[in-house]
Amino acid sequence: MLSLLHIENIAVIESVDIQFDSGFNVLTGETGAGKSIVIDAISAIIGARTSRDLIRTGAKSARVEAQFTQVQPMPWLEENGLSLDGSGSLVIQREIQSDGKNICRVNGRLLNVSQLRELGQQLVNIHGQHDGQQLLDESCHLSYLDSFGETEALLTPYQETFRELTAIRREIASLQMDDAVKSRRMDSLHFQIGELERADLKEGEEESLTERRTLLRNAERLISAVEGAHFALSGDDEREGAASLIAAAEGSLSSVSGMSEEIAGVTERLVELRSAAEDAAELVRDLRESFSFEPGELDEIESRLDVLYRLKKKYGNSVSEMLAYLEKCRAELSEIEYSSDTIAKLEQRKAAVLAKAKCQAEALSARRREAAEALRERIQSELRQLDMPKVRFQVDFSPKGGEFGMDETGMDEVQFLMSANVGEDLKPIQRIASGGELSRIMLALKNVLAENEAVATLIFDEVDTGVSGRAAQKVAEKMADVAGHKQVLCVTHLPQIAAMADTHFSVVKGERKGRTYTEVELLTRTRRTEELARLTGGAHITPAILAGAEELLSAAEGYKAARRGR
Repeated sequence: MLSLLHIENIAVIESVDIQFDSGFNVLTGETGAGKSIVIDAISAIIGARTSRDLIRTGAKSARVEAQFTQVQPMPWLEENGLSLDGSGSLVIQREIQSDGKNICRVNGRLLNVSQLRELGQQLVNIHGQHDGQQLLDESCHLSYLDSFGETEALLTPYQETFRELTAIRREIASLQMDDAVKSRRMDSLHFQIGELERADLKEGEEESLTERRTLLRNAERLISAVEGAHFALSGDDEREGAASLIAAAEGSLSSVSGMSEEIAGVTERLVELRSAAEDAAELVRDLRESFSFEPGELDEIESRLDVLYRLKKKYGNSVSEMLAYLEKCRAELSEIEYSSDTIAKLEQRKAAVLAKAKCQAEALSARRREAAEALRERIQSELRQLDMPKVRFQVDFSPKGGEFGMDETGMDEVQFLMSANVGEDLKPIQRIASGGELSRIMLALKNVLAENEAVATLIFDEVDTGVSGRAAQKVAEKMADVAGHKQVLCVTHLPQIAAMADTHFSVVKGERKGRTYTEVELLTRTRRTEELARLTGGAHITPAILAGAEELLSAAEGYKAARRGR
């Protein structure tokens, strides 16, 4: 359960600690006092999207910390390298910085927001005012039914099969074209393949030709440079080159090298220089002899490079890309030429996969219909407890349309129907339910679905909209019943619900030194009576209203005592 919540620098809350208990926890307060901020803080802890606008004016960051105790081992923790401490506790921290960045930690370990959301879904379930609008949305009804019926074991393999079926359908559609389109495409492919094949492209050809063209364009300058180097190293009949002069110097000193170590050292250097000069002279000579320029070679290279340039404008930015495009064209041409055979094979495969999908969809539909009957009975039972004894609830099924009579959700269109009054026909919920009825139907549905969930903490954020009088008392009793096996946190304006709480907090907004502050107070029994009187009578609290509040609180305590005795 959620044991402790610390909120720091969020909106009008500077710093507050709220210590929740097991059972039924209620938060009340004037409109705008900051009750929704507490829910926003809990939402942040379980990975909901946040905004830096939440940060209190003047603060650099906001921080929320929550401690969950009595947490049961769950595979997610092990999969993400986390573990519970000896007491089964998890401490979750989230810091919202002014630059929009979030720092999330669980038991001191950094996690990202998506991981925090995955963990939060297993710890807390928040039901807000907008849930009633989801109940009006027919597209949500199937997911509610699947959640109640626990159909995942049937739904998941069906969806895999259906995705395979749609992939085959797309593949067949891509191969199907009329004869005129097919003929034009084949002509185009034949032309492109022929043009590329005639070009006889080779990897690295363009680079090699470009390098040779540069050489040919500078042939005269290159030959002159090489000849000059050869003359300098080797000389000619009239003048000695560097190699000969170094050899002469070596010979001159070698005759006296034994007379001095210094002369011997210089002689060795000259031997090295002579060898290096002779090697260089040989390399230059080989280079000069390697130059071979055929007449017209430069024109041929320019012509070939021009061909490659024109082809690149049509088929790719390089020879490699053009060769890849050639293979792609060959494959497409082969696919078109043999498309009839391919389509025939795909149609056979499609028929087999379609049969499998229909079989799975029928099993899924049968499971849903069983679940729908059980859900009908459960919802009507819950609604009777919520002072709606005459309401009839039913799940209506209709077939899917489309090519297969199925989509990724199965073969069923599902809609929740109800009749609020005796003698009235069943009609779609969105056409007949009032705000108060929607709140109670949603509460009944959430209570039923929560039974199948491992989540131990349920939060109801002003879900009692439109409920009053006797219905409010029934909603209060239902929440108290749920709190018998789940931790319940509820934000409410109804005194009947607040009276039923095991732990009651008041959210109060005030001013100090020109700043707005919100504080959360754990109420004593006396203060609870005063708060119930405020919820009942507003600003004008009379002794009669106080007496009524005390009577309401005593009646709630009697109800809970009787419930514990059952």
